[in-house]
Amino acid sequence: MSAARLEALAPSGQRGRPVYELRGVSKTYARRNIQALGSVDLTLTEGSFSSVIGASGCGKSTLLKIMAGLVPPSAGRVMLAGSPVTGPRRDIGMMFQQATLFPWKTALENVVLPIEIRDGKAAARAKQGEARALLELVGLKGFETVYPGELSGGMAQRAAICRMLITEPAVLLLDEPFSALDELTRDYMNMELQRICMARNATAFLVTHSISEAVILSDTVYVMSPRPGRFVEAVEVDLPRPRTLEMITTPRFGALVDRIRSHLDKGSFL
Repeated sequence: MSAARLEALAPSGQRGRPVYELRGVSKTYARRNIQALGSVDLTLTEGSFSSVIGASGCGKSTLLKIMAGLVPPSAGRVMLAGSPVTGPRRDIGMMFQQATLFPWKTALENVVLPIEIRDGKAAARAKQGEARALLELVGLKGFETVYPGELSGGMAQRAAICRMLITEPAVLLLDEPFSALDELTRDYMNMELQRICMARNATAFLVTHSISEAVILSDTVYVMSPRPGRFVEAVEVDLPRPRTLEMITTPRFGALVDRIRSHLDKGSFL
């Protein structure tokens, strides 16, 4: 699907300043003769929340790694804030399926760890006030000195969100961050993620296997074809914000889920 067509399908309320732009991005693994990703065009605007969903092995994670600068594309251009993405950058925040907190560091120490690694201990200490404010934002005030082993799964993921935000990234890249949590905790964390993104006007891009999760969080859901992955539709989610879990039972939510599911191989989601 062309960039112009995808942008035409994007929600009109989200047409702000472009933050992230991909043009003709593809990925081929020559050794295995596998084309993981077809030609992908994508524009993320400031403050928008987008998701990509598709069958297992369609190239979603490959796309995210290219956007994060962890894997180079075989062809195409990746631009963030007007400059090429050629490797990991400070202005890219990444969150994975597991919290990956260091067990010997407190929650506060884990949050400022990226600053310590990049700029040293003095810079990390200078960021502790901001780290405490972030922990309070996600409901972890009073847990600053607690170690990861004493935190629940949801609390650990909230600390991981703070660690991602402490570097003030221009874009948040989320690789199924709550997939390991139970359903109730996952629902709660999705609402927390929405609240945090709205409070900070964050630009977010989520990889997920859950159609419901994509719809409840996103302004736009990009549906990806089987390998080689390409966007086949950009589905506008016109539900009002802030979203609530009660919206899941509404006819409009159901219609959006059905529209996305119609593009997908249902067997890939069993």
